Amino acid sequence: MRALSGLWRWRHNPLCRPTDLAEARLALTALLLMVLVAPLLGFLVGSAAQQDLHRAAREQRLTRHQVTATVLRGLERDPPVADPGTLARDTRSRVLARWTAPDGSARQGTVLARLRSARPGDRFAVWTDPYGRLVSRPMDSATATTHAVLAGLGAALLAAGLTEAGRRLVLWHMVRLRHARLDRAWERAGPDWGRTGAGG
Repeated sequence: MRALSGLWRWRHNPLCRPTDLAEARLALTALLLMVLVAPLLGFLVGSAAQQDLHRAAREQRLTRHQVTATVLRGLERDPPVADPGTLARDTRSRVLARWTAPDGSARQGTVLARLRSARPGDRFAVWTDPYGRLVSRPMDSATATTHAVLAGLGAALLAAGLTEAGRRLVLWHMVRLRHARLDRAWERAGPDWGRTGAGG
């Protein structure tokens, strides 16, 4: 608030150049955009992303089915994979497995199973589409919300960053114009400086 009152009083200061006032207005406009518009934009982007992601999650829950697969034989073992959600390491085995699709047809293929030592006859869960093709597990609501929040936060930060970049670019242009005017004034007045008997 003090900055606003100072800006208001500064308008009538005889030492205030028009460019000083323009820079102050530019800074105030950029600040208002970063404080008001960027969060609003982030909220709108996050809300839209949340609606889309929750709709996609509902569609995935309707079209993806968990079925039980049976190991036919183990294949060469993959190195352990670190699960980004946990600190523990998760061992997966590549196996040849068979499963029954939701439409009743028998399927088989190579699957990464969460089994430490896969033996023929072991059973584990897999996710399939209605035709029995392997798919990833459906997205849950918490994951959809997390992605939406990150999208909104990213949009707000991007808007604030672009606003600041625009402010700096305009300010750089204003300073260049000011220096050009100063150079022209110096050229008009400068040649007489330092000479004896020049000027008054």
